[in-house]
Amino acid sequence: MVAAEDAGKIGVADRLGIDPGSVVQEIGWDEDVDDDLRAAIEERVGGELLDEDSDEVMDVVVLWWRDDDGDLTDALISATTSLADEGVIWVLTPKTGREGHVEPSEIAESVSTAGLAQTSNITVSPDWTATRLVSPKSAKTKR
Repeated sequence: MVAAEDAGKIGVADRLGIDPGSVVQEIGWDEDVDDDLRAAIEERVGGELLDEDSDEVMDVVVLWWRDDDGDLTDALISATTSLADEGVIWVLTPKTGREGHVEPSEIAESVSTAGLAQTSNITVSPDWTATRLVSPKSAKTKR
């Protein structure tokens, strides 16, 4: 039974595209985050998630975001400063009907303003949904 539970947790990290050994930064942790999801990511990368004060180059940024957390555009711009060229930002927001829910239109507007591209949305836990963000390919190829 434990092996099946572990396989399910690792499946979520896999769905997030997190590879073993990836450098993952976590921003916006609070007591309401999904600890099983965090554990699955840590197990997948083989270590702890780095906090927002880390100065390493990140493969993935996990940004827990709630409606009253402030300016999402500013948070996204800050998250990109340590992101690798091919890095990914996952914005995790409470699902519709949950306290702190963020409207999809607010996410889309902030993503565009921050110069990022939204590629997909997935459900990652009973209370959280995730939006995958990347730097647009056209921005990477311009010199």
